[in-house]
Amino acid sequence: MMIDDLVRGSIDMHLHHGPDLTMPTRSDALETARQARAMGMRAIVLKNQNYPTVPLATMVNQLVPEVKVFGSICLDYDVGGLNYYALETSAKLGAKVVWLPTHSSKTSPNKSGRLPADENGLSILTPENKPVPEMERILSLVKEYNMVLATGHISARETMVLAEEALAMGITKFVVTHASTHSFERSPDLEEQRRLGQMGAFIEYIYVGFLPNEHRDDPQLLVRAIRNVGAEHCIIGTDLGQAFNPTPAEGMRMFIALLLKNGISEREIELMAKVNPAKLLGLD
Repeated sequence: MMIDDLVRGSIDMHLHHGPDLTMPTRSDALETARQARAMGMRAIVLKNQNYPTVPLATMVNQLVPEVKVFGSICLDYDVGGLNYYALETSAKLGAKVVWLPTHSSKTSPNKSGRLPADENGLSILTPENKPVPEMERILSLVKEYNMVLATGHISARETMVLAEEALAMGITKFVVTHASTHSFERSPDLEEQRRLGQMGAFIEYIYVGFLPNEHRDDPQLLVRAIRNVGAEHCIIGTDLGQAFNPTPAEGMRMFIALLLKNGISEREIELMAKVNPAKLLGLD
């Protein structure tokens, strides 16, 4: 099978687009969807840390019907943080994915310059390692609307506690966000990733960290992680859209090529790029 055949029908659940206050972007949401269409991709999720993207996704879907475009919300300070009401509105409008705090997270390395001077960042845990009260209502909404709950930039410790809580209450669409980003404190280690997969979570691996102008991560570390967790418990995305990087659509092709070159099979790639994301988004 050719690389382009593997790209066709793929789904990127983690990409960035303009307008965006946190970074200069390569293209806006409409052009990003058109690029995905040109590659034959099946679906994308619009992610923005500044605003909910369901209205934008609704309009782009009408202009690029060949690609399914989903909206999402990030629970950062821009929408009031762990804001039940903002999440409820997005859920009712059809948001498929909710990210816990990203640049507003207490453990995010990107929080510099994005938080108010008197804020240290958001945590989903109390000092006693229990979910903060706001999380009970948020998790209830996620379950009610069958949304994908993604961990954002929270710490590994927060991720493990949250997974126990969410999976125990019947949330079946739980994603550990960019677990392949080894340089960040928030990434669960290999044993934690394996346990999370066994618990029913999906472990997300993204491409951006392998680029030469980013973290230059070793692809063999990714291969080891996928073998450790099992492709049936993994998804892949790009986390691209920045002005200085390839487009998300081209990044998906590059990521698939990288995986193939480093020993990941076509079947494993189809699971991670097509089958598992489709389950999460309700496309199968």
